[in-house]
Amino acid sequence: MALLRLLEFLFALLIPVLYSLPWTMYISENNGPGTVLRPFSFNCSSYMPTLELLSVRPPTSFFNKPSMHGDKGVYLVMVSLSSSARLDALAVNQYELQLQYRCGNFVVDGSIFVHVQRDPGRIRCTGAFASPAGEFIYVPETITPGALVYTLLLPGVQRAQINITSAQNPSPGPFSIDEQGLLRAPSQGLRGQAQKTFQLQISVSFEKNQSCRGMLTVKVLPAPSSQVSFLQKAQSITISEDLVPGSEVVRVQATGFNLLYEIISPRPSLFYSIGQADGVVRTTAPLDLARVQGAMVTKLQVRAFERPRPWASAVFDLTVSVRAVNQWPPRCHPALLVTQIPETSLVGTVLDALTCVDPDSAGRPLDYQLRFHSPPDSASLRLRDRILEVNATLDCDTPGACFQHSASILVVDGGQPQMTTEIPVLVMVTPVNEFSPACVPRTFRVQEDTGPHTLLGSIVGTDMDYPRNSLEYYISGGPSTFAVDRLSGELHLLGPLDYEQQRLYKITILLIDHSQDWDLNSHRSGSCTITIEVEDVNDHAPECEPPFQELTIYTPMGHSMEVTKVSCWIPQEPQRLTLSYSIVGGNSQSRFRLQGAILVYNDTVLGPPWPEQPCTYELLIHVADVGPSIPHLSTTTTIIVHLVPWKASTVATSTHQSTVSSTMTPLIVTELEAFWKPEPWFVVVLTATGAVLLLALGWLLSRILRGLAPSLQAPSKPAKAQLLNSIQGNEGPIERQMEAPRIEMSQVPRTAMSLQHFDGRAQDVCMGRDYLFNTLTGARRWL
Repeated sequence: MALLRLLEFLFALLIPVLYSLPWTMYISENNGPGTVLRPFSFNCSSYMPTLELLSVRPPTSFFNKPSMHGDKGVYLVMVSLSSSARLDALAVNQYELQLQYRCGNFVVDGSIFVHVQRDPGRIRCTGAFASPAGEFIYVPETITPGALVYTLLLPGVQRAQINITSAQNPSPGPFSIDEQGLLRAPSQGLRGQAQKTFQLQISVSFEKNQSCRGMLTVKVLPAPSSQVSFLQKAQSITISEDLVPGSEVVRVQATGFNLLYEIISPRPSLFYSIGQADGVVRTTAPLDLARVQGAMVTKLQVRAFERPRPWASAVFDLTVSVRAVNQWPPRCHPALLVTQIPETSLVGTVLDALTCVDPDSAGRPLDYQLRFHSPPDSASLRLRDRILEVNATLDCDTPGACFQHSASILVVDGGQPQMTTEIPVLVMVTPVNEFSPACVPRTFRVQEDTGPHTLLGSIVGTDMDYPRNSLEYYISGGPSTFAVDRLSGELHLLGPLDYEQQRLYKITILLIDHSQDWDLNSHRSGSCTITIEVEDVNDHAPECEPPFQELTIYTPMGHSMEVTKVSCWIPQEPQRLTLSYSIVGGNSQSRFRLQGAILVYNDTVLGPPWPEQPCTYELLIHVADVGPSIPHLSTTTTIIVHLVPWKASTVATSTHQSTVSSTMTPLIVTELEAFWKPEPWFVVVLTATGAVLLLALGWLLSRILRGLAPSLQAPSKPAKAQLLNSIQGNEGPIERQMEAPRIEMSQVPRTAMSLQHFDGRAQDVCMGRDYLFNTLTGARRWL
């Protein structure tokens, strides 16, 4: 009964493998590296199965080792093409993959036949010519000039353009090739070119824009000799059975010209091959004496012959003996260790444990060594009593710090020679978004006249997680006047600024990180406050109300009085109160001055009173703002003053003011006059004559003033009463105010009395009168 159950168990394990293994597969030659062959599955519920690719016939590296993934006893196996796979149905149209399946103690061997199907639409060069190393040919220097030295095999096409694209040595001349792929020697021949090598890069262009390239190396050989011989006739050599296929056994060497080597017995040779050009004998199969029959002693016959003349040859006997060695390396489970852990794993976290045995001696102790490959000096992992653990803090926040640790565990037995088993280890450390981004609060200063789309500055965010620059910037709320670039963090101005409306903006910048965690949906955020200070730009000129004034004042000679106050301000900038005032025009003889914003009439002329003529001053007042703001803006207001002088004994003064609305624009008339510049002698004569006249005129005026002095000192009472009424009642019309000086003003010219109907044009009638008065006064004092 127990025997029957054992048979049922073995049958259950065997049947899934036999029925699920695809014995024959088809693949197109167009498939490149990474292509997966048709997968297959099998069952193994009680053990950890293994599947090994024992061999590929013909030998090639086009196939990767089988990958196996399982769940609940069902395992899926996939075989893919390696990175070096270059399928060509014309070269090899079938590969045999020998697999070995192991489930516990149950072992099954099987073969998969991979048929490479040719693509009719694919045209390309084949053979050694199209390989990366190219094809080598040897040509004796005695070859006939222009003779055929090589034929390029082309696929089944009718037309092809063939060119030699590499630069050729001008001596002995270029090689030539025609459309049939026939390469011919130079027309001058190859005499004297022995031991030289010519590398020809050949380009082949087919129809339908298909092409290929290849390298052809031509080596010129000296004239062939007529003798081939080995230094010794036979040789015996002993090798160990642990040599892997492809290992060098011995190098045989014969003397002669342009020699090739081949094994003529046994043919075919099951365990050895010889290099055709170098004579190196290599193993072609495992030499396991316990499993392979007839591998202990092999007698080989090696033949050396000349390439141009194969009949010139010699034979060499080689005996190869295989010595038994400690051939079974330790066997470990698992055979490949691949795991994934987050970077926040604690020190001492167990990654996996190994179980290894030595088939040669089960009780022999084994040595375990952990070797790092990438990075080579990593201390993040440790091996303690066959257990792989985390040895140090895994930090992925610096470039190249982690993400992948490639290592291997070397298991060494104690036999002679020592046998080892290497367990590949690949530990993927996944990043974790541990830290929140942050940025430093900053203050930007911008002038209020800055235009839109101006770059104000950049917000520099930092994140301790790697990569550092995986941040996005947003403005959380705030005005739409500003915008931040989502990737660079550059802050731009979008709208206009006004210092008078808002001087300070506070914007909250929101930072969000990304691509810093294995989980792409994991994000962290941070924020900082950006302050934007608007700097004032002087963009409003002062305004005066009214912008134009017309005043009439009555003042005695020799006295000063306040005329008016200039009222100016900046309506758009009420905080700017400091203004400067200056008289820039119309102030002849400096009769007026400014005390701040107050216009003062200053008459310092002293002398005996006499009837004076009224005069008019058109003053231009320049009003400018002051302070640190640049530029300084200004405006000009006009004040027209009608000055009516009183007698020196009159104390009372009055002022009549008339304003002009801001809509009236004064009329300024500019007149250019030519002047005459006399000769110096004429000036001297005229000065002397004028001095004599002035002396006479001064004496005459002094006599007249002495006679008028008593009448001027006693004004009539009606005049005084009228003057008092004018001072006490300024509310009356201008005709009432003018009654007092009516007698004195009767002699004023009609032009001066018509100033009440001023039309905006400047009329200065005081300049001649003042000049005459000063002249006469000076003359009187001189007399």
